Amino acid sequence: MGREAQGLCTIGPHTEAVRAWLESTAVLLRGPTLKRHIALSALTDLRVEAQALRFTADGESVALEFGADEAHKWLKKIMTPAPSLAAKLGVSAQQRAYVVGHADEPVLAEALAGATTRRADEAAVLVAIALDEADLAQAITLHAGMPCRAMWVVHVKGKAAVLGDTAIRSCLRERGYMDNKTSAVSDRFTATRYAKR
Repeated sequence: MGREAQGLCTIGPHTEAVRAWLESTAVLLRGPTLKRHIALSALTDLRVEAQALRFTADGESVALEFGADEAHKWLKKIMTPAPSLAAKLGVSAQQRAYVVGHADEPVLAEALAGATTRRADEAAVLVAIALDEADLAQAITLHAGMPCRAMWVVHVKGKAAVLGDTAIRSCLRERGYMDNKTSAVSDRFTATRYAKR
């Protein structure tokens, strides 16, 4: 979700200055003595009162004093449902993807259900599952003959990756691609969209 703010945080009787981050699944709070990770799913009784975003989490009352404008922005972000993975990838029954590679990832399979084509020349986007250099090379070769400009490269993230984000980015930039969007896919996979310059 990508919001960050500084202000006073009151949890129960304790108040201190904190830096707060609103992420897609949690609110992170960091202060001199306060360190909290509060899941968005645990928030109840959300509201803005005066200068503070107020809610209850795990039985504790929490007030984040960011000023009324920022508190309203946080409330709106928290209350707005996150877009689906299919929406993030820009695929649908009308905007079909051609998929190359295989990942045994239920979240990705669900996002692509009903939104793929077997004809590369009809695809609005290429979704390439790149688990290694050979997968990436195959995707680049295939994309060169496709009419669509965009290619999503789905890959394993973190230390478990055989082919990491930096290597993918370097390889594609050398071939005239620029990365312009990223999206988490799951705990294991991430995706980056590339387009020819």
